[in-house]
Amino acid sequence: MERLIKSGAGWRIGWNPNATEFKGLVGTDDWAIELTEAELDDFCHLLAKLANTMKQLAAELMDEEKIACEAESDLLWMEVEGYPHEYSLRLILNTGRCVEGKWNPSAVPNLLQAAGMLKVF
Repeated sequence: MERLIKSGAGWRIGWNPNATEFKGLVGTDDWAIELTEAELDDFCHLLAKLANTMKQLAAELMDEEKIACEAESDLLWMEVEGYPHEYSLRLILNTGRCVEGKWNPSAVPNLLQAAGMLKVF
């Protein structure tokens, strides 16, 4: 299997199964960070979990009501903030590299879709 990078306006995500340590990559047009396989797996899992939470909360919120939800693993912390149909995403690595990143609301739906298909071949 070869290296795969998916990208769009304001987002990118990648997978390189042949890399020794950092097999994953996430970022925007302006920045990127390499992730270990475990970090990338947690990123994809927590992103899907947060998106599902936002979808479930949509029926309970008024149209103009914003919300923030966070999820965490041993490796990273993530937060979505905004409306159930349009929200930003923040990431902080809990490992030793002190990284923080953010995606704009317009980038999150495509990033979510790409993350769900990244390692499904």
